[in-house]
Amino acid sequence: MQDSWNDQQPIYRQLRDRVAGQVLAGVFKEGEAVPSVRQVASEAQINHLTVGKAYQELVDEGVLEMKRGRGMFVVSGARRLLLNQEKQKFIAEELPAFAARLRQLDISIEYLLSLLKDEESK
Repeated sequence: MQDSWNDQQPIYRQLRDRVAGQVLAGVFKEGEAVPSVRQVASEAQINHLTVGKAYQELVDEGVLEMKRGRGMFVVSGARRLLLNQEKQKFIAEELPAFAARLRQLDISIEYLLSLLKDEESK
């Protein structure tokens, strides 16, 4: 677990985002255990309560579940849930700024689509 943190948001939130990203990337697969709170706290050199708070957010979102005596596990359907959340976040937060930048640079949608299609075929 990477231990470089930025000052833009709380560490627990950054950790939550990293774990979610690892679920999306398939590093942590559905049905598999994630590293223990103590293991993450030790490796990242952060307080175990910070890790617990990050994991609790993911539990509250339906991404992780606690199995008593066994640890924290990725829930079935977690990747799909996170993917939908990220799509909505992109549409609501990033797309408007991207569209504004396209207008500012006078880049047409048609030209952008041709670039994307070329990139996809590589």
